[in-house]
Amino acid sequence: MRRIHDPRVGLPVSLPAVGTLLNEPAYTELVKEYGRERVVEAIREQVASEREGAADAAGRHAAVAAKLRTVAAPRLRRVINATGVILHTNLGRAPLSQAAIDALAVAAGYSNLELDLASGKRGERAALVAGLHTALFGCEAALVVNNNAAAVLLALTALCKGKEVIVSRGQLVEIGGSFRMPDVMRLSGARMVEVGTTNRTRPADYEEAVTPRSAALLRVHTSNFRVSGFTESASLAELAGVARRHGLLLLDDLGSGAAEPIGDEPTVAESLKHSDVVTFSGDKLLGAPQAGLILGRKSLVERARKDPLARALRVDKLTLAALEATLPAYDEPARALREIPALAMLAQDDAALERRARALAGAIRAADSGLAIGVERGAGEVGGGALPLARLEGWVVTAEWKGRPVEEIDRRVRAAEPPVIGYIRAGKFRMDVRTLGDDEIAEVAQAFANRDT
Repeated sequence: MRRIHDPRVGLPVSLPAVGTLLNEPAYTELVKEYGRERVVEAIREQVASEREGAADAAGRHAAVAAKLRTVAAPRLRRVINATGVILHTNLGRAPLSQAAIDALAVAAGYSNLELDLASGKRGERAALVAGLHTALFGCEAALVVNNNAAAVLLALTALCKGKEVIVSRGQLVEIGGSFRMPDVMRLSGARMVEVGTTNRTRPADYEEAVTPRSAALLRVHTSNFRVSGFTESASLAELAGVARRHGLLLLDDLGSGAAEPIGDEPTVAESLKHSDVVTFSGDKLLGAPQAGLILGRKSLVERARKDPLARALRVDKLTLAALEATLPAYDEPARALREIPALAMLAQDDAALERRARALAGAIRAADSGLAIGVERGAGEVGGGALPLARLEGWVVTAEWKGRPVEEIDRRVRAAEPPVIGYIRAGKFRMDVRTLGDDEIAEVAQAFANRDT
């Protein structure tokens, strides 16, 4: 036993050695559940806290067990999205359809990922979804990689390495994580040639930049911003004309990638009418898992597939399974609106949103009468870099604690299980019901009822 003095009373206090505690039955059970190394570390931390007078020995076992539960808990957790941002990057962007979720269970075990069941020989994993893409979008070939940045990088590497690619200065975008288009271009080995100005780029600017070293024109969709006012840009049809006259490729980076018309977002089908290769995200407006899709002429997509970089960027079986299960919903627009959660949220009826908001407000009032709860008009966002100027008019529920900081409400509901993620504006905690399901109302109310948090 080590003996120290309790600074509170000046009397000697005995603290047991870690090894002594480990031999006690209660801690032996913890070792079985969490492993010896974790338990030893948790005990050491607890005893150190007791030595410093920051913890009470009477609650030692409970404190150690609580610490172990925290350490062992999964870091990736389900949260309730009450922000009104449908494709919220911090919250995993598009939620998957039920069909995609069911497909993940199938892919979790053994599957015919790279086995041709008809011949019994090795198959190609890309073939699992390639046919669905070509049928849906009317293109010659398709390839899936792990995100759109990877799709652009692979296309440029396979088709333009060592050559010039002409792009408008107004399209040198930066995506999340400070990853910029010039960086992608540099990594690919292609040489970027900038034309035009930030706000005005004409077809003639592309024409004048063509040299014998040119390989392609690249259009980059400015997904997460818009330039307005004194502006001009070449249409995709005009770019196609320039490319054809000079024997160049036209590559179109669509970014979010809309399968169906949504606001002013260009659709994949429209892009394929003019472009040789189109790239876009699978996990945004398509409502599938994170992926990057490369569609276009068969000879070009095949070059990308055979490039050594393709193996480093390929997707796993879970992504392919969820993507394959998502695509059939687009056979019928009405079915897509029903089954793809992101599209369903975009299309929600205003009256239904108001009913949900008032139901949520009533449930929270019943859970905590000390809160001032209101229902107001609000505006959500598409998110994920799509339709940056669009505001999705709807309804929000507000919460206030008179005399207490609104940040306390935010902390309380984020500490709940599951955590509720809303936002603070104009001194109130707000929850936009567009991104909430009717089945989540009770859980949100419970988060407000839990005073322990």
